[in-house]
Amino acid sequence: MHTRGAVLLGGVILVKAAALAGLAAGLPFAWMAAVFFAAGLPAVYALLVPGAQGLGPVRTCFVTPRREVWLTIDDGPDPEDTPRVLDLLDRHRATATFFVVGERAARHPGLVSDIVRRGHEVAHHTHTHPEATFWFATPGRVARELEDTLQALAPLGIRPRWFRAPVGIKNLFLWAATAARGMEVVGWTVRSWDSVARDPEAVARTVVRRVQPGSILLFHEGPRLRPAIRVAALDRTLAALAKAGYTCVRPDPGDLR
Repeated sequence: MHTRGAVLLGGVILVKAAALAGLAAGLPFAWMAAVFFAAGLPAVYALLVPGAQGLGPVRTCFVTPRREVWLTIDDGPDPEDTPRVLDLLDRHRATATFFVVGERAARHPGLVSDIVRRGHEVAHHTHTHPEATFWFATPGRVARELEDTLQALAPLGIRPRWFRAPVGIKNLFLWAATAARGMEVVGWTVRSWDSVARDPEAVARTVVRRVQPGSILLFHEGPRLRPAIRVAALDRTLAALAKAGYTCVRPDPGDLR
């Protein structure tokens, strides 16, 4: 567990213990019950809010003096979308990092190799994308989610530096597990909301309205997106970013915050 997480959980335990002691001393039950249950809220917030830093560092932006952003694309590789996305990035002269799901990478190793061959980066997005259960996974389960993907990528000569949790929901044991494997946790600055959007132009407007130099942009690929959104939303966004003077780069690791 990261030092931040140990401090946070230590505080939670102390407050809960104080509430129980107060109850034993005869203080009002309703007050002590409220204190007891409210004590856990900071930990819940740190786990479930994607950019929360309470349990350990999450990189959510980078420092740059230029109008640059980091484009990140989750949930691939996808045999329908990934080739089209790579062509799109070529047309816009944009660079991206693909946070791949390990079991999908294992099924489509050629697509993963294409991502790297065409000048982009591959990062880690768990092996099975357990979005509903990752936050309470055991240390062993967290380790398997990391290791299985690393083993799938190793024959391709890829060792990811970055990790992103499913839908950004973290785990108490995540930082020890990622640090042991030479990875850091990355979140985002601007979520495109392409996973729920219906109109690609609306996605572009959402991103451009919120973007600033050093933003990390979150997009997705694959069949979970609506057909009208797949690839088209990214196309519209890249055009809008270029019009606003932004370029998509991979930041220097030392510039991440």
